[in-house]
Amino acid sequence: MFRTALRNVLAHKARLLMTVLAVMLGVAFVSGTLIYSDTLHNAFRQQSSKGLANVAVGVTDHGSRSDAAEKRPGLSQAQLDKIAALPGADTATGVVSGFAGAADRDGKLIAQGWSNRGGNFFPGEDGQDRRYTFTGGHGPAGPGEIALDRGTADKGGYKVGDKVRVATNRPVKEYTLSGVFTSDQGDVNAGGSLVLFDTRTAQELFLKPGYFESATVTGKPGADQEAMQEAIIPLVSKDATVQTGRQLAADEERNLAESTKTLTQILLGFAGIALFVGVFLISNTFTMLVAQRTKELALMRAVGASRKQITRSILAEAGIVGLIASVIGFALGLGMAAGLSPLMDAMEAQLPSGPLIVGATPVLASLAVGVLITMFAAWLPARRAAKIPPVAAMSSVHATPSVKSLVVRNVIGALVTGAGAATVVGGAALGKDTGRMLIGGGAFLALIGVIILIPLLSRPVIALVRPLLDGVFKVSGKLAGLNSVRNPRRTGATASALAIGLTLVTGLTVLGVTMGRAIDKQTTDVVKADYMVTMANQSSMDKSVIEALAGAKGVTASSPQQFASLEGSDDSFLNAVGVTPGDVERVLNLKVVEGSLSGLARGEIAIDEKAAASKGYRVGQTLDMAFEDGTKTKLTIGGIYGSNEFVSGAMIDTGILSRHTPEPLFYSAYVAMDGGPTAANEQSLVDSLGKNPAIVVMDSNDIRNQFGGIVNQMLNIMYGLLAMALIIAVLGVVNTLAMSVFERQQEIGMLRAIGLARSKVKTMIRLEAVVISVFGAVVGVVLGTFLAWAIGQTVKDQITGYSLVVPWDRIGIFLLLAAVVGVLAAMWPARSAARLNMLSAIKAE
Repeated sequence: MFRTALRNVLAHKARLLMTVLAVMLGVAFVSGTLIYSDTLHNAFRQQSSKGLANVAVGVTDHGSRSDAAEKRPGLSQAQLDKIAALPGADTATGVVSGFAGAADRDGKLIAQGWSNRGGNFFPGEDGQDRRYTFTGGHGPAGPGEIALDRGTADKGGYKVGDKVRVATNRPVKEYTLSGVFTSDQGDVNAGGSLVLFDTRTAQELFLKPGYFESATVTGKPGADQEAMQEAIIPLVSKDATVQTGRQLAADEERNLAESTKTLTQILLGFAGIALFVGVFLISNTFTMLVAQRTKELALMRAVGASRKQITRSILAEAGIVGLIASVIGFALGLGMAAGLSPLMDAMEAQLPSGPLIVGATPVLASLAVGVLITMFAAWLPARRAAKIPPVAAMSSVHATPSVKSLVVRNVIGALVTGAGAATVVGGAALGKDTGRMLIGGGAFLALIGVIILIPLLSRPVIALVRPLLDGVFKVSGKLAGLNSVRNPRRTGATASALAIGLTLVTGLTVLGVTMGRAIDKQTTDVVKADYMVTMANQSSMDKSVIEALAGAKGVTASSPQQFASLEGSDDSFLNAVGVTPGDVERVLNLKVVEGSLSGLARGEIAIDEKAAASKGYRVGQTLDMAFEDGTKTKLTIGGIYGSNEFVSGAMIDTGILSRHTPEPLFYSAYVAMDGGPTAANEQSLVDSLGKNPAIVVMDSNDIRNQFGGIVNQMLNIMYGLLAMALIIAVLGVVNTLAMSVFERQQEIGMLRAIGLARSKVKTMIRLEAVVISVFGAVVGVVLGTFLAWAIGQTVKDQITGYSLVVPWDRIGIFLLLAAVVGVLAAMWPARSAARLNMLSAIKAE
């Protein structure tokens, strides 16, 4: 029987090609993901081991700023000196870091804002900092010098001795480049930018003179890490974290595993979708192969083959096909994994690179997935083949099922679909995380139920378009309509693959467009300023930036967005946003629900509608509050305004808030200008900020892109990942039509013999493909829109102004593309059908 299975595979190479392609693509996704995950994890681990190779103990101290009695910004120089003096310690290196970005010769920031870092050069007795290897020059020795990593220096075209403009959260400043270095630090090797200052300058910029945020301690030969750890603990604050080098490495290993786990799960999830779609193609292929070999299988039964032997023979064929596809897919996955690294670099993902790691897991997983998925998909056709009685040698096992034979299937499908839809609706009503989990389970049930019901749905849905086919395309259209529903199971299996892909694509699109519109509406409704100013890395701006904006030429109103937290007498907290009284109403469109905002200038506070409702606040009420510096005060509520994402919680005069905030956090500022947004006005703001490359000035369109761009970027990534499933679905259409043409050789030969032209035959096959493709697309669009509505119900309370938007234009494009897919998928089968020799086709069995 195994020899028979092998012979059948070799005899039907062309017909099994699409199955091989489908399995190959799915396996490539799985193997590529696992190999890339292992490669990335190994690169992180090697990077981490280099950085921690000589570390005996690490100390981290973020200080204490909330306790009025003890305000420490971190680890003091005195504490560091005591640590360095311990018997087992060789060196103790203090570390301080923050945002710093070097500008190129055109004044543009080198690298992405969030990947620009600044640090301190901490020389030892030999004048060297072991963390860095200088390839030119030396470390910064004073407040006017900096050192750059080699990648940043090369991108900016700088050499030792050049002047470099460097932006921090403070005004931009020009420094002399004293040296260029390389480092084992991961973010630097991954393409990030690192600017080194002398230690005192770094402390002044990022923390406070005489303090560090962390320290690394190297031990003398033979020093015990645990003993050093115990000796250091009494020397530092109780809030500090002291870990041995081994503990740091273990923590790093866990963090690395978590950081790569999410990416791996996402990619494997899409690989699972691709393989799930492939199941329908494989099952369809083997079903049709079994139907075409009815006589052969019946004859085998007649000469003594048992049902189990027939089943095993079909499954052996599937196993051979799966094995071949798995080997090719694994090789393709290697290429995919190799291509992901430069792709991530092009997207500036800042991930380390390293040699490809091919372990046993990707190899075994690829073989297991490919073989098992193929055999699973072929099991039902194999079971049907085993039931062929010897007397059925002249009949077709794959004859059109009767209505009675579909009753059980339809009942089961209706029950599963109903249960899934009910679960989805229940999850939508429940909302939040629990509701989303229910929706996920319900969506799976509903999708399975619809797939079971698709053969039943095909007849009435396709019947709606048959009059159009008959009227426009005459005989070809009539034949295409009849062929589309002559075998509901086959039509359903082919359409199911497209339905799955379009369900996901439509659901993501509806959700993405709806959220994008809500964000866009929120932005345009609330922000009426001409410009919004932020840091490139989304960090806090220095107060001098806010002052410079207010004094810029042409500015008529400006207000910062300063974040702080107020503590109530009942230990509850209220988020507060510091604004400029009078100006805030001119840069933000705030709907006053009750009272007035004019009291902000008198030291009153305004509460947003949601916070007022949840805490029971009312206009005129006096609140006992404490600022971040511990100062207690009484604040009167002067007004209640409509909730929005820009000033949520409460508003208070930024002048009052800043006086009681040790480190004011100004994340953005809004500016209105005389004459509106013009090139001259924008340049005026840029000039007032000293042409700081780290500060971004955005007009209304930039603001909308800032908030809505993330949604569009995520949609594009999802579309790219789902493309694999859609490609497999298209292969399914090609495969079904090609094998259907082979089955219907006699019928096509007869049609040609009685006068149907070759062009009409091609049109018939193409229309059949279009009908099946559009049918699957319609099912996917309807189900995807339903699921998007349900998920939207769980997030609408978290997004102000959320309202479901059905993007009819995009849905129309999806349906049009489905029709195009049908035409393209039918090219080869239609050409084959039209070229059939009439006499040979009529004689074919």
